[in-house]
Amino acid sequence: METERGGARRSSPAGRLVRRGFTDPEAAAARLAEPALAAHAADSVLLDALAATADPDQALKGLAGLVEACADEAERHALLDTLTTAKPLRDRLLGVLGASAALGEHLSRHPHDWHELVTFELHDIHPGPEEFVRRLYRHIWEEQPGIPRADALRTGYRRLLLSIAARDLTGTADLGQTAAELADLAGATLQAALDIAAEEDPDAARACRLAVIAMGKCGGRELNYVSDVDVVFVAEPRQIVDGESADPETVDPDTALKAATRLASRMMRLCSDSTREGTIWQVDANLRPEGKNGPLVRTLASHLAYYQRWAKTWEFQALLKARPVAGDAALGHEYLQAVTPMVWQASQRENFVQDVQQMRRRVVEAIPASEVERELKLGPGGLRDVEFSVQLLQLVHGRTDDSLRSATTLTALADLSAGGYVGRADAAALDSAYRFLRTLEHRIQLFQLRRTHLVPTAEQDLRRLGRSLGLRADPVAELLAEWKRHGREVRRLHEKLFYRPLLDAVAHLDLEEVGLTARLDGTALSAEAAQARLAALGYRAPVDAFRHLQALANGVSRRAALQRTLLPVMLGWFAESADPDAGLLGFRKVSDSLGSTPWYLRLLRDEGAAAENLARILSSGRLAPDLLLRAPEAVALLGDTDGLDPRSPQMLDREVASAVGRADDAPAAVAAARSVRRRELFRTAAADVLGRLGDTPADAVEAAGLALTGLNRATLAGALAACVAAAEAAAGQPLPTRLSVIAMGRFGGHELGYGSDADVMFVHDPLPGADETKASNAARGVFEELRRLLQLPSTEPPLLIDADLRPEGRQGPLVRTIASYAAYYRRWSHTWESQALLRAKPVAGDTALGEEFVALIDPLRYPAAGLNAAELLDIRRIKARVEAERLPRGADPTTHTKLGRGGLADVEWAVQLLQLQHGHGVPGLRTTRTLRALGAAVDAALLDADAAEALSAAWVQATRVRNAVMLVRGRAGDSFPAEPRELAGVARYLGYGEGHAGEMVDDYRRTARRAREVMEHIVYGE
Repeated sequence: METERGGARRSSPAGRLVRRGFTDPEAAAARLAEPALAAHAADSVLLDALAATADPDQALKGLAGLVEACADEAERHALLDTLTTAKPLRDRLLGVLGASAALGEHLSRHPHDWHELVTFELHDIHPGPEEFVRRLYRHIWEEQPGIPRADALRTGYRRLLLSIAARDLTGTADLGQTAAELADLAGATLQAALDIAAEEDPDAARACRLAVIAMGKCGGRELNYVSDVDVVFVAEPRQIVDGESADPETVDPDTALKAATRLASRMMRLCSDSTREGTIWQVDANLRPEGKNGPLVRTLASHLAYYQRWAKTWEFQALLKARPVAGDAALGHEYLQAVTPMVWQASQRENFVQDVQQMRRRVVEAIPASEVERELKLGPGGLRDVEFSVQLLQLVHGRTDDSLRSATTLTALADLSAGGYVGRADAAALDSAYRFLRTLEHRIQLFQLRRTHLVPTAEQDLRRLGRSLGLRADPVAELLAEWKRHGREVRRLHEKLFYRPLLDAVAHLDLEEVGLTARLDGTALSAEAAQARLAALGYRAPVDAFRHLQALANGVSRRAALQRTLLPVMLGWFAESADPDAGLLGFRKVSDSLGSTPWYLRLLRDEGAAAENLARILSSGRLAPDLLLRAPEAVALLGDTDGLDPRSPQMLDREVASAVGRADDAPAAVAAARSVRRRELFRTAAADVLGRLGDTPADAVEAAGLALTGLNRATLAGALAACVAAAEAAAGQPLPTRLSVIAMGRFGGHELGYGSDADVMFVHDPLPGADETKASNAARGVFEELRRLLQLPSTEPPLLIDADLRPEGRQGPLVRTIASYAAYYRRWSHTWESQALLRAKPVAGDTALGEEFVALIDPLRYPAAGLNAAELLDIRRIKARVEAERLPRGADPTTHTKLGRGGLADVEWAVQLLQLQHGHGVPGLRTTRTLRALGAAVDAALLDADAAEALSAAWVQATRVRNAVMLVRGRAGDSFPAEPRELAGVARYLGYGEGHAGEMVDDYRRTARRAREVMEHIVYGE
């Protein structure tokens, strides 16, 4: 509201306050009208100073509380007079009151502390650790007589914290200086608390030497306003000199450790406990060896023994910031000298980088979903991303470059940039983002002096934070925009920082240069340093990997430029796999084949998912990359949204028939069919590796089996048609017989794995009036040519045809008439052959003949009377003989997926026995698929659900292991690989994290053991 007087327009008091940034002008006007402040209510200097604070309302409220708390009138007038005449005090005091309600409350309880802000002597501008100790001690032991030491410790700490906040908020100290001062104050507080503990327990102090080692942000001199102070305690017995003896006496070690534990525990409580003066912060000793489960205090020798034998990678990363801050300085120095060499050798540990990266991922995964977007410290794009990136680079390169060993993040980042390990532009962007995020974190914590890393959501809080950072036009919108911008930049740089310098090292590299040093965007990295980083990433042959990078990134062509853009993140994806070397080598081979093809690099550049998919496929093992490298143009599948979805049987039939129909002869036609099969094998394997085949392991196994069966069936059908056409062309007349291919085993069950042969039987039926001998010869010729062409060595993977399940096995004829099959089964068939026929299914050739064959064998595989005692005994004998004789020598029966205990054979024999016994009466059991038959057995109450689940879980597990072995090794295998890298690849496929291969094998044995028990009950009646 405005009024006019003498032609001049004057604002009301409330209006003037609104324009100065007050959000509650009525309350502010009421406070200014109070007697203590009334004389200064219209003072524009004071009002402008309030307006310059983060929260003018909060600053005025705090000032009113402070003035009211002053003990007498003289003190009050001294405060206000100094406030209005001395700009330094005005800026400091009001700046603190506007940004921190907690420090405002402290001043209300201890109003005399405003004098701490009046003048800063030279040593006050940037006080060091000694100055903090001196002031804190003077406050506790000289200025606060008669009050409990714990209370004096708190009030002294808050008084010094007040001065740090004032320097921070007025710009006298920057972020780095503020964080260092907070750490130095923490060290002084720990020392004072330790001295109070020694004062309370002098016997303990005389018995031991105790050093307090700061870790984390305190150790790195980059502490927050409110943070747990991480420490480690190290102690040694003290030598006591007896006045009557010249020889010192050493305290018993156990006594000394007990004494040190009492002192350390009391010191922690003095800092952590709440008194009438509140609390300071928690002292966290969980970074000690063995964490919470380990002793609080150890001797130096005990620390070293643990780190030498048991420590994990993250513990050495934590030690990077270790710094003695309190207690026995000489002992603290000994500790640091002893552990430092271990820190800089940590990058030589196996899986070092993967361990660090995995720990970072676990931190992100542990954040509650409701908080991840607000998490300033731990969330993606947060402070921890910067710190992990910097520490990772330090630990890798600091082993040989001691200029990189600073414990302070911003200093270390500058050192990495100066050394050429991080580009100057990247380092500057990261430095800026880190300073912004840390400053925002400081301002959030400063308000209530509470430990939090969550960005608030309330408009008032965001406004105060924005104004405290100098954002005044639209504080909330500007703050959120800046925060998101810096977060995106941190995330981008975090993802590229560890990998990009490798490319910088090889771009435009002249191998004849002595230094083997390259520069790109201000980054320089020697070949040796690049190879060291590759080795740390997990590359077993870093020299070869470096050579591949040279080949990919060298030159000024567009291809080289695009690959330099792609490779940083792809190197990261390779490094996350079990075999980074294979991934990088595969990428080089694909790029050599397709690099000049315009669509290839454009696909990888523009389709982020395509590049990531390619990297993961190339480093997944041997099968999928080998299939891809036979015809690299299949990379195009990765850019299609549905490109990795298995093709339907109808689509496969049409494509194979079309390819066969365009060929000039049978060899060319079968080669075309095999080419389609190779591409579809890659499609299925790639989808499997990327987890695209199903939401559950059982779904994925079923989808892979159906896809592999479908493409083998289509290939067989196309090849058979080509061979028949060639035979008819050679004879000049149609074949004198009908032909059919009957799938057996896993082929007939639609349960093929990547390493499975195609088990089949061949049947023919001479046409009416045809000569049976000529018909048989014609059928045999077609099927022999079919097998030869499908297995012929070529660039396409062979389709191996196994016909050994036919009557009389290898000694019997390759092909029989249906009448011959009928005669054989009527006279000579064994029980095991009826069992084998349970999975017989026509897949190619004459459809009617296939149906006739099924009608012929149904009475054999689903006998009306089930199994008699002799047949059941026969099955049991064969099963026992198979276990005793066919398990390979040296194979572990607990992990052999096919013939081992609880493996595929156990499950399938149990299911097939139920089918033979009950298939005639239970239609659901008349299926060639194992899991479907299990479900039907449960529905028919032949098997309880738990038993069926045990069998199903074991069958799925064994099938997945076999598929994984083939995908990883490129050749079939029925047991877990012995080679560690291959075993790690199998574990990764099965969903186990890095280093959990042992857990995978244990899980396999546990599941197989349950299935074995069920099988023994069904088959042997046990």
